[in-house]
Amino acid sequence: MTDQHKTSFQFISEPTDVNFGGKVHGGVVMKWIDQTAYTCARTWASTYCVTVYVGGIRFYKPINIGEVIKIDAYVIYTGKTSIHIAVDVYSRDFEQEGFEKKTHCVIVFVSVDPQGKPVPVRKWEPKTQTQMQLANYAKKLKELREQIGKEMAPFFSE
Repeated sequence: MTDQHKTSFQFISEPTDVNFGGKVHGGVVMKWIDQTAYTCARTWASTYCVTVYVGGIRFYKPINIGEVIKIDAYVIYTGKTSIHIAVDVYSRDFEQEGFEKKTHCVIVFVSVDPQGKPVPVRKWEPKTQTQMQLANYAKKLKELREQIGKEMAPFFSE
């Protein structure tokens, strides 16, 4: 059986992905991230999933048109109905051997039934030291989101 907690996509960036600066548009990268992360979440949950949070997106370096793109998405934490996915975007020129990390973020999905109601997901059990560190990272991000939500609540109430 394949490793159901990870998904990886590879393809070539295209001229239609260009921004005004001649590099790959950040919105295009975000679309790639969402597609890869959704595939990872859907595979893990075996149900339809909806994006509920995208956070900490960090663009380290630009991506050039015509580069090979590799996107790795992997489960780092699960709640009762949520799946936290870390996503790393890499690229390389065809003349390069190795990929260079260009972007990172965490996306949270919720598993839902056909009526859109949240449904439980199986628990992710980290096994390696790195996986345990990533699970702790996800928990810290969750705590920060909750804290920010409380602080911002007065600005979003009617």
